[in-house]
Amino acid sequence: MKNYIFIAFLFPLSVFSQEKVTGKITENINNKEVSLAGANVYWLNTQVGTVTDFDGNFEIAYKPEYKKMVISFVGYKTDTISVNSPKRITHSLTSTANLDEVTVTARQKATSRSFIQATNVLNVSSEELLKAACCNLAESFETNPSIDVNFSDAISGTRQIKMLGLTSPYILITTENVPSIRGASQAYGLSFIPGTWVESIQITKGAGSVTNGFESIAGQINAELQKPTLDDKLFVNAYGAGNGRFELNTHLNTKVTDRWSTGLYIHGNMRDTEFDKNDDSFLDAPLMQQVNVMNRWQYTDTENGYVGFFNVRFLNDEKQTGQTFFDPEKDRGTTDAWGSEIKTQRFDISGKFGFVNPDIPWRSGGLQLAYSHHNQESYFGINDYNIQHNSLYGNFLYNTIISDSRHKIKTGVSATYDSYDELVLTENFSRVENSVGAFFEYNFDNLGDLNFTAGIRGDIHNRLGAFITPRFHLRYTPWEKSAFRISAGRGKRSANIFTENQQLFATSRDLKILGNGGEIYGLNPEIAWNYGASYMQGFNLFGRRGDVTFDFYRTDFKNQIVVDWENPSEINFYNLDGESFSNNYQLEFNHNPFTHFDVRLAYKYYDVETTYLSGKKQNPLTPNHRFFANASFQTHQTQKGGNWKFDATFNYLGEQRFSGSENYLNTIGLSEFSPSVSTLNAQITKVFSSNFEIYVGGENITNVKQPNPIVGSDTPFGTTFDTTYVYGPIFGSSYYAGLRYRIN
Repeated sequence: MKNYIFIAFLFPLSVFSQEKVTGKITENINNKEVSLAGANVYWLNTQVGTVTDFDGNFEIAYKPEYKKMVISFVGYKTDTISVNSPKRITHSLTSTANLDEVTVTARQKATSRSFIQATNVLNVSSEELLKAACCNLAESFETNPSIDVNFSDAISGTRQIKMLGLTSPYILITTENVPSIRGASQAYGLSFIPGTWVESIQITKGAGSVTNGFESIAGQINAELQKPTLDDKLFVNAYGAGNGRFELNTHLNTKVTDRWSTGLYIHGNMRDTEFDKNDDSFLDAPLMQQVNVMNRWQYTDTENGYVGFFNVRFLNDEKQTGQTFFDPEKDRGTTDAWGSEIKTQRFDISGKFGFVNPDIPWRSGGLQLAYSHHNQESYFGINDYNIQHNSLYGNFLYNTIISDSRHKIKTGVSATYDSYDELVLTENFSRVENSVGAFFEYNFDNLGDLNFTAGIRGDIHNRLGAFITPRFHLRYTPWEKSAFRISAGRGKRSANIFTENQQLFATSRDLKILGNGGEIYGLNPEIAWNYGASYMQGFNLFGRRGDVTFDFYRTDFKNQIVVDWENPSEINFYNLDGESFSNNYQLEFNHNPFTHFDVRLAYKYYDVETTYLSGKKQNPLTPNHRFFANASFQTHQTQKGGNWKFDATFNYLGEQRFSGSENYLNTIGLSEFSPSVSTLNAQITKVFSSNFEIYVGGENITNVKQPNPIVGSDTPFGTTFDTTYVYGPIFGSSYYAGLRYRIN
């Protein structure tokens, strides 16, 4: 019952089945039972069933006439067991690839896709996050082919992510399904969530669920945080890198009472060493320091069906970059030296409350509340930019079934309030946005070859007006070990043009808004439709499991705020007048060729075009081709739990178009397209026991560097100064080491 309540709350409005019998489904790996997520559990000759969660747990209704329980999973032998009373069951499935062997060698993947869900969701576990130096959420996608990671400019050290060829503002980024990286935090917010705080990540391609709002266009990234009752009592992670970066993370968790547990999560990082390897007089990486503290409380009342999480967090983040001889005390606001400081303070508080009716367990409800205060004060050379953002969010959700567990519904209401106050150069912009909406979502699952979800929500927004947001997802299984999915959905959002494009301040360009009387900066909101199709096929090759997936997603903008960099002396913002779209094709191959060795290969093709004032063109700094390869291997565990782990990731990016005319690009030493770029990252981890491990690794081991990433670096206050022509690594190779210590 306890685990069920966790799932009911941690995945708000996920599907709730009837339950009287609880249990856990596992697989045996080297005489150790490992959780099996996504297994089907249902009563023989009925339509009553459920699916195991990420930890292998399930709950299902029980009646005296239910005698036989069927447990199945693609690639495993289907088992039918007798159940004569409501009780807890633990059952281990056997891989079909190993039925004739004495030892079962199948194992759980660090990343997984479900053959069962209607949505195209990739689950990334904490085990996957340990394969690279993911010091924050922005760096957690280095081993994932679905997300592209690159630097947004040549000075701030900020990593920008893309999905389906679109930048992060078009992705709904949530923390435990509460929108978190939005508004003022859009540019740097991913670096404000430490990697060790993240328990798992769910990446949804295409239109998401209507329960999470109307803003999602390209997809959703949800980060689940560590839980005080499940996290280690003590966890320490220390990290140091050759680029001068040092980090320390500490988790302290304790059980206060039978129902209350709390965790204190402390993160600090700093870089106080200057690097200028390309001798352009600018720092290759910013000087920085961050203190990030969160206190998390968890309440669990299994008897009455209540669960709650309460978080309070404070962040102070400071960055200084620019020329190596820049002194902020005397040079700020002058043209004696070019420099920049970005100082951010953030306070947020949130609560999640869930209830499962003990007498009618398929009925449940949840309430999510969040408040944040974000204040950023910054300057880039002689360009000032400050923003203060106060945000309130509330969402109430209710789940039930119609007739039986094949028909499930979710419904609820949500409300948002956002107050913005911006200083852009010398001009002030302020506004308030608020909205109230209601949603309804129906899911049909015949526990076989068909599963679909149809949702709709209606919202009234003080600046976007009244509008409807439909979303649809369908999964069909034409034959064994397959999943064919289609999806479609609409998204609408107000663009925060300055905070989402802060790299523009580190240029000499003039900013111009070509407004048309719209409600936000004189511009109309962005509206887009996303359509997608995906086919996944599992297979056994040489007796080993694998799968191959092909995705196609298209995003069509009905209206977009175009950020036009084509004029070398200006950056123009205006509403789309013409066509803007993104086509994304991805082919991914996963295989386990031998014990403890996994290979992941992916190829992506992007076709992203926008109509600018100068005509329809390929979006700048978006490669048409990307190739990705990841290999991981670990040795057998010793009796104390020790072993070795080896991981390597290769990325190839094809040529990328630079904005501007060919004549202008020639004058600043650039061609129309960038060269292709290949990088290699690797990490070795030595696990001494379940309590202690050390790791060493390298990023960009091949030492690929973009020459002269800053245009006009010798005259930073001149007419050609620009830090945004970044297509590859700036720093070159960097090596790091760290340790992890835990007390369970």
